[in-house]
Amino acid sequence: MKTKYLNPPQVIMLAFMGILLLAAMGIDMDMAGIISDALVKWAMNGVIVLSLIPMINVGAGRNFGMTIGLSAGLVGMIFALNARLTSWTGFFCSIFAGMAVALVFGLLYAAVLNRLKLNEEIVGTFAGYSFIPIMNLFYTFVPVTNRQMLYPIGGQGLRPKVNLENYFGQILDRLWQIEIGGIVIPLGLLLFFFGIGVLLWLFSKTRTGLIFTAIAENEKFARLAGVRVNRYRTIAIVMSTVIAAVGVVVYSQSYGILHLYDGPFMMSFPAVSAIVIGGASPKKATVMNALIGTFLYQTTYLLSIPVANALLIPEMAEIIRTIITSGIILYAFIFERKDARHEVHKA
Repeated sequence: MKTKYLNPPQVIMLAFMGILLLAAMGIDMDMAGIISDALVKWAMNGVIVLSLIPMINVGAGRNFGMTIGLSAGLVGMIFALNARLTSWTGFFCSIFAGMAVALVFGLLYAAVLNRLKLNEEIVGTFAGYSFIPIMNLFYTFVPVTNRQMLYPIGGQGLRPKVNLENYFGQILDRLWQIEIGGIVIPLGLLLFFFGIGVLLWLFSKTRTGLIFTAIAENEKFARLAGVRVNRYRTIAIVMSTVIAAVGVVVYSQSYGILHLYDGPFMMSFPAVSAIVIGGASPKKATVMNALIGTFLYQTTYLLSIPVANALLIPEMAEIIRTIITSGIILYAFIFERKDARHEVHKA
């Protein structure tokens, strides 16, 4: 029987968080405000991290090509803002339009990954990077009539950042807010986040969810058992792409800004780092892995900025975050190879 224990990335992040907390208390920072911000950061980034689960569980790798799904969500928001839709109408229109675009993008993405098996993470990384300039061309030439979205000079091309305050900015964050001892709990945002997590957990118990696990464990055996492997891989890749599209809408409404062009460029790396910190393996990820990992990663990042500003050079916060993110992904790859060699020797 296996004993549950903290993995090395969790130990590193907990230790680093402890140091930051002590430093924050030492410089008399507003801890209630930090906790409030941590809850928002947890939920606004959490949906994006949840999008990794289907692809990992089907054995298609960690989705470094998440940019494709994020871009679909951005297109959905462009559609809603161009139609000048506000409040809940604009929010849900952004989600459903983004999901529709993500369905198309996901099918194309799945077709590529299914032809290049065993190299999904490398292919996904390059696919995500190459998709950014394609979308930049789209943002430059898309026929938009809402002047608030266009460059003020020339009126051609979308602005890099569009303020969502007059549309649906922070609409989830302000829903059912509860204040306890100075800590503001964004209940609506958290419920939306947990709701998607519950749906993914329920899906993992279905026949399709169990087939995902079987394919990840032994694709050849699954194929011999009559499972149409590529069909289920396609379902998982499309699911991840669609959830990523929803995630970027949730992220943007909390952020209060629609960030186009290179906005989603590096969002996949923090998400992968978070789920690895949460304890996900190369072929198995759970909702709890996403919850724990996102909280640890985002809270540490949130604390590092004001502490670095007060005690160190302000730019140190971003440098530390980059080192930790890259180091955790490197750790994941090293131990993935070690586990693979171990399995070969056992066989």
